[in-house]
Formats: sequence, structure tokens, C-alpha cells
Amino acid sequence: MDIARAPEGEASTAPAPADAGPSPSAFGRKVRSAARWSLINTVVLRLGNFATGIVLARFALGPAEWGVYGIAQTVLLVLLSANELGVGLAIVRWEGDARRFAPTVLTLSTLSSGLLYVALFAAAPALGGLLGSPNATEVLRVMCLCVVIDGVAQVPGGFLTREFAQGKRMIIDALNFVTGTAVTLLLAFAGWGAMSFAVGAVVGNVVTLIGCWLAAPGTLKYGWDPGQARALLRFGLPLAGASMLALAVVNVDTMVAGATLGSVSLGFYVLAFNISGWPVRIISEAARRVSFAGFSRLAETPGALAQGFSRALGVLITGTVPLCVLLAGLAEPVVRLVYGSQWTPAAAALPWLMVLGLIRIGSELAYDCLVAVGQRRSLFLVQGLWLVALIPVLLVAARLNGVVGVSQGHVLVAGGLVVPVFLVALRRGGIGLGLIARACGWPFLGGAVMTVLVLGLRQPFGDGPLGLAAVCAVALAGYAVCVWPSRGFLRGRPPAAVPVPPARPDMR
Repeated sequence: MDIARAPEGEASTAPAPADAGPSPSAFGRKVRSAARWSLINTVVLRLGNFATGIVLARFALGPAEWGVYGIAQTVLLVLLSANELGVGLAIVRWEGDARRFAPTVLTLSTLSSGLLYVALFAAAPALGGLLGSPNATEVLRVMCLCVVIDGVAQVPGGFLTREFAQGKRMIIDALNFVTGTAVTLLLAFAGWGAMSFAVGAVVGNVVTLIGCWLAAPGTLKYGWDPGQARALLRFGLPLAGASMLALAVVNVDTMVAGATLGSVSLGFYVLAFNISGWPVRIISEAARRVSFAGFSRLAETPGALAQGFSRALGVLITGTVPLCVLLAGLAEPVVRLVYGSQWTPAAAALPWLMVLGLIRIGSELAYDCLVAVGQRRSLFLVQGLWLVALIPVLLVAARLNGVVGVSQGHVLVAGGLVVPVFLVALRRGGIGLGLIARACGWPFLGGAVMTVLVLGLRQPFGDGPLGLAAVCAVALAGYAVCVWPSRGFLRGRPPAAVPVPPARPDMR
């Protein structure tokens, strides 16, 4: 059964097949426009978050407060991965008039997110103690109110994603950032500590809900159709499970660091992990706002899907490699210059976490592609294997080498085990190793050249602002020369010699 349609015998309860869609050229223009808006949105917001983090780390909060915040953020992200049982994705993926089944989606999403919050509220004291932050109880209870707000916002937000309305989403996210950040800063300087993050996050999410409702009017209507609910749960539950596994993989290190190393070491690790996430958030988040919808439109055309994935991967890796290399090679002076000398212990973990960040970008794009083509079984296997292998490795690594060991364990499992499994899953979905190698070859060569330049020039140029700027400029110039031959491919003109699989096996 195609995941975009209802099971046999329930055709009347699920969305009907869509009419003929836009022409390929019109669709391409729509995706490119959405991608541009999404990239602008993400860059602006992340730069704002970056500046806010600097102010808070330098003048308001210490490592212990960052540790408590890291625990609360981790729990929130894991809950958000499955708070609406995966049914919200149906707004983006299913064909036909989404308004027919949106009321049922909204009811399911609100009920499930509400029940999750009730469970979290009761478990917060035990959870904080287990993760090494017993004083995180109230922060958890306040911050995870975002779970309920996000559950309600899934439907109007899904309509904006479905229509590639990233210009409207940029305005909404900007309002979220301005209001949430203002509240966080005011409370932090008033002495609220980690609670300032929680209250700011709740205020920002309320603004997002109101904004999505205004941008997609008529979508916040509750309703219930048992047939639609059954079809939606069959579609969403596997995706919610896979998404929760994916978030657990990314955030289990925070839990391990908190439980084994204490809140201060956790604070250093959280800062390093947040820095390593700059490329992931700026580039990968912008792409993921359109990648799932785009891959879903190409899911029934294997050749176009394979080429689209390869080009998207090439663009992401090309844009991310230089950021990863610079942050890894200049970790200690960058942390000291930006955040102050009190945070330099965080720099030791940063080079390894930058490698992990690069792996995350590729795996997240692969995840979206596998979801779009219905490879749910493969997703469960990959994410489950990743988590099962990661937990014991991180526990041992944390005790052997502290926060550096945690970051090294992450890279060991991700690069040595998970990347090969993802490649196999993509191959079974019709995307061959040749296309992936074509996308990554030139950027990886450029990254190697950049690494040599950064390591060779750092000592003679020094660690001052001007010296760092000079090293970055020379290294980026070397990278540009290396990736220049791939410009045609990145613009959408792959060489004819690259084979495209003739068909995609049905593994759903």
C-alpha cells in the first residue's frame, strides 16, 4: 500500500488522489523559492541565537545552569519527536484535500501531546535525579509545556510546509525569536537561571501557534472520523517511533554526560554540542523544511528521486564542510574569543563533534528521503541499531575520557556502523553509492585541503582575531578552488556518465 493513501476498504475516509500537479519546471521553481526563504530564515535565526548564547554565557549563566538547560532541552526534543504520533506528517505527505482529514489530525495531535505532558509532569522529579540534575524538575515542567503547544500547531504548520510557504514561516519564526529571546534575557539577568530558557521557549511557541493559525486560517478545527484516525495512526506511528529513535540517538549523549559526569561537565559539553550544531541547524534545518515535501513529490519517479537526493546531498555537504573544518581546527581560540576563557574546557570535545555534525547532516537528509519513499522498516532498523550500539559505548567512553570520550564514542558508532547501514538502506531505496560519492567527493577533497591549511597556518598567524580571520580566508580560498569543478552538478546538471537506477524496489 502507498503510504499516501488509505488502506484498502477505507478509501472514503482518507484523502483522495491529488489532481495533476504543477509542471516539473513550476514545481522546481516553487521548491527553490521555498529553499531560499528557508535558508534566509534559518541563517538569521541561528545568528540571533548565537548572539544570545554569547551574551548569556558571558554575563548571566554559568556551566551548571547550561547543564540544567541541556537536560530540559534534551527531554523536550525527545518528546517533540513523537508528541503528535507522527500524524502531522500526513498534512504534508498525503494526497488530495488535506482539509478533509485535518480536524482528525488536530484531535489526535492534541490528545497525544496532552497525555505526554501529563506523564512528564509526574515523572519530572525522578527524571531529573536520574539524569544528574535533581534541581531541573520545575524547569522540565515549564519547558515541556511546549509539547502541548507544538501538538496544536502541527496542523497549521503542516499546511504551510505543504504549500512551501516559507516566506510566511520566516515571519512567524522571527516573531517567535524576538519575543522568546526578550523574555529569556530579561529573566536571566533577573536571576532566574535555567528557568529563563523554559519561560522564553513557552512564550515563543505560543507566538508560533498564533502566527501559524493566522497564516493558515481555518485549520484549527477539531473533528473526529474513526476511519481516518485508523489510517492516520497506521501512517504516523511507525514514523513517530523512528523519529523518537532518531532524537534519542542525537540526545542520549547529554543524558549520559549528565548522569556520569555531573552538571558542570554537562554544561561544557552542551556548549560544545551547540557550537557543533551551528552548521547542522543553519544548513540542514533550512533544507529539511522543504526536503520531505520535495522528496514526497518525487517518490514515484525513482530516477528523479535519486538525482534529486544526490544533488541535495551535494549542496548540503558542500556548504557544511568548510564550517566544520574551521570550527574543528580552530576550536580552542574560537571558544575562548567568543565565550570567554571560563568555557575553554568545552573546546576539547568540539573537533570530534564537528565530525559528528557532518554525519548528522547526511543522515538527516537520508532519513527524510527514506520516509518519503516509505522505507519505514529500514528507518527503524537503522535508528534502533544506532541507539543500541551507542549507549554502552558512550557510558564506557565517558568514564574513560570525560566529555571528550563522549564525543569520540559518538563519532565511532556513527561513522563505523551507522553510515554504512544508511548507505545500504538508500541503495535498497534506489539511490546508489555512485551518486552519493559524486555528491561528496569534491567537498571532502576540499575539506582535506582546508585541514592542512588551517593546521599549517594557525601557529604562524597566531590566535588573535586578525590571525584567525587570515587563516579562515586562506583556507576558504583553497576550498573554493577544490569544489569549483562541481559547480555544474550543484546547479542541477549531473554528468551523463553517472548511472541512475532504473527502478526502486517496493520495500514498504
